[in-house]
Amino acid sequence: MRIVVTGAGGNIGRATVARLRTAGADVVALSLEPVTFPDVVSRVGTASAPDARTGVDGGGRSGAVTAGAPEARNGGGGRVDVVIGSAGDPDVVAAAFEGPVDAVIHLAAIPAPTLGTGLEVFGGNTRATFVVLDEAARRGVRRAVLASSYALLGMPFSPHDLHPPYYPLDEAAPPRIEDPYALSKLVDELTGEMFHRRDGMDVVALRFPFTGDTDRLAKAAADVRADPAKGARNSWAYLHVDDAAEAAWLAATVPLTGFHRCFLAAPETFCDTPTEELIAAHHPGVPVRTPIPGRRVPIDTGAATRLLGFTPSRGTASSSPR
Repeated sequence: MRIVVTGAGGNIGRATVARLRTAGADVVALSLEPVTFPDVVSRVGTASAPDARTGVDGGGRSGAVTAGAPEARNGGGGRVDVVIGSAGDPDVVAAAFEGPVDAVIHLAAIPAPTLGTGLEVFGGNTRATFVVLDEAARRGVRRAVLASSYALLGMPFSPHDLHPPYYPLDEAAPPRIEDPYALSKLVDELTGEMFHRRDGMDVVALRFPFTGDTDRLAKAAADVRADPAKGARNSWAYLHVDDAAEAAWLAATVPLTGFHRCFLAAPETFCDTPTEELIAAHHPGVPVRTPIPGRRVPIDTGAATRLLGFTPSRGTASSSPR
């Protein structure tokens, strides 16, 4: 199996490349910046540099890609080929899809509305998603995985204090979008749905919550436990990056058809306080439609379990999934 991973140098991207290699898959790692991976001798493809802030070349093409020699195996796992450039550049993306490709995991994005202008964030993210899926469809790739986000609901980056429509949240919850990043994730999902309808591509949009490695999660957990209000916009949810990578691997490989969107989260919140007490204190008046026992995360992740067989296996440094 050979899988293209965009955003391969990022937080979830590196973990995903490692997970795919462990499973024996060969990987084409598309990264905006030069990147190396453990146990791999780096020989990369190159492209002229796009705008470093946005990963997008301003609407034009950044130039031809010179496909370098594949990164050779220097240890166990599948082979890695690296292509350097923007996921919004059709020439770069075409180079990444040279040769047989079974699936694409599209993770490349500007991950917050504060990391560029509104146009850079919205335009860069939605352009990259369209370019990647359009090339995949043209090459006959049948499976795509998209990095969507819990932030699509609108709460995390809103300039106002928003509250969810109900708890536990599920995929039917209506977005209340007030920022360009959330809007870009909603459009990304609609783009995936369009490619499914038009080209028959099977697409899974994974709605990641706050995601990090053990150290990052431990720091965030300490901050949120000290002041639970800091976690209210995110519903006190998180996911370990290795679990995110596992979900991406499953979404790329399990038998399925259609377009699907799935929330992901560790089963318990960052906080020691019972979840329903957190909701009453920080989202007063929001209906709790079914009981949320103990520290259970107030997000229904059943779709990911049913569709992918996904169950998170990692908690924070002071909490393990039960």
